[in-house]
Amino acid sequence: MKKIVLLITLIFVSFTDAFAQVEYKIITSVESIVPNGLGRSRIVSATEDRDYKEYTSLRSDDKKEDKRNKADRSEIRVKNFEETKLLNFYNLGGIRFQNIAANDAVLTSKVNTMIEEGWELAFVTSAVESAGKGDGNGIFITRFIFKRNKE
Repeated sequence: MKKIVLLITLIFVSFTDAFAQVEYKIITSVESIVPNGLGRSRIVSATEDRDYKEYTSLRSDDKKEDKRNKADRSEIRVKNFEETKLLNFYNLGGIRFQNIAANDAVLTSKVNTMIEEGWELAFVTSAVESAGKGDGNGIFITRFIFKRNKE
């Protein structure tokens, strides 16, 4: 009897987890790699939602079937967001490892806070943007993608 109750409990827990609604949240860090400390570095997090469908067009080879999106690009802009200052990678003396360590401490705090709020770090992706050879300007961007079950 105990085995049957345990089996039913395991099946129930498996199904409830499978049907759980999941939500995602993206936190972006932008760290300047502009020399002489002239850039800006931040952690950015939207506090407003946007529905991508409102800004999406349907295109096809048949011009009669095209459904163009007439949305104004300014409607996409999020005016309410959280912005946390970070230090730039460079200053007048060159690369600042102390600044990198400070940014790591702030980012760790943000990640830990998200986890305390019930979010799970699902993915991390990063990239560097620079115009090319000899260009000392650019950004290092990291996206932290969190998920949690909707309540």
